[in-house]
Amino acid sequence: MSPRRNARAAAPRAPVYRSPTRGRTRALGQHFLRDRSVVDRIVDLVAPTARDLVVEIGPGRGALTETLAARAGRLLTLEIDAELVTTLQARFVASPHVEVRQADARQFDYRSLRAHAPEPAGRVLVVGNLPYSVGKPILAALVEAAPAIDEMALMLQKEVAERVAAEPGGKTYGALSVLTQVSVAARLAFSVPPGAFSPPPQVDSAVLHLVPHRTPPVPVADPARFAAVVRASFGQRRKSLANALAAGLGLGTERARRLVEAASIDPGRRAETLSLAEFARLAATAG
Repeated sequence: MSPRRNARAAAPRAPVYRSPTRGRTRALGQHFLRDRSVVDRIVDLVAPTARDLVVEIGPGRGALTETLAARAGRLLTLEIDAELVTTLQARFVASPHVEVRQADARQFDYRSLRAHAPEPAGRVLVVGNLPYSVGKPILAALVEAAPAIDEMALMLQKEVAERVAAEPGGKTYGALSVLTQVSVAARLAFSVPPGAFSPPPQVDSAVLHLVPHRTPPVPVADPARFAAVVRASFGQRRKSLANALAAGLGLGTERARRLVEAASIDPGRRAETLSLAEFARLAATAG
C-alpha cells in the first residue's frame, strides 16, 4: 500500500526503479527501505518456515517480499496501490505460493488467516512497514485479530512504536500502550535511521516485535468498557485520575472518585502510573 510516509523495501544500491507510480511517490511521502541488513533483521524476528503463512503489509517494491517468499510456506501480500500490485504480480508469477492482493490493510479480515496456513500446525506471521499516516488503525485491526496471529514484526514511526511498547510511569505510556499490551506482548526490537530509506524521511522509524497473549494478562469482561475507561483516563493526563474520568465519562467528580476508590486505587494518581491490572479493576468497577 502507499499512503503518506510509508517505508518501502528495495535492495541497496539497486538501479533506480521506474515504476508507473514513481511520479507520485514523493507527493505521497513514500520512503523505500534500501538497507538489506534491516530487511534481514525484520524477517529474522519472526523466522518464517515452510510450515508458516506470512502476511506482508505494504510490500511496495518487494525487497521484503523477496526474502519472505524464499522462507515462507505461503506468502500473502496486501498492497493498496493497483499499479504496484500489477508489477508485483508479474514479478512473482512463477511463485505459486505467493499471492499479491490489492487490499486496504485497515479493513482486511485477519481473523480468517489461520485456516490458510500451509500446514495445520503452521504459524500465522504478520510482517510489514506500516504507513505513518494509517499505522495506528492498521495496528488496531491486527490487535483486534490477535487470537488468529502468532507473531508480528512491524515497522512504524519511532515515536508511535515507543508509545506502543512503553511501560507505566513515563510520558510515552498512554492509551495506545494499554490497549495494545492487553492483547499482545510488545517489544521495541530496533530503531531504523532515515538513511536506511530512499528518499530519507524526516523522522526515525522502529520495528516492534509483537506476540499475542494466549492467556489474557488481566481479566477484561467488557472490552468496549475497558477501552472507554482507558481513553477517558488519559484524555486529560495532567489531571488526577478521578478528575480525568469525570470529564471523559461524563460523571460527577464525587462519583468518579468513588469508582476509583472502589478499585483500590488512589483517586489522586495520574493515569500514566496505572498498570494493566489496575485499569482492569477500574473498568470492572465502572460497569
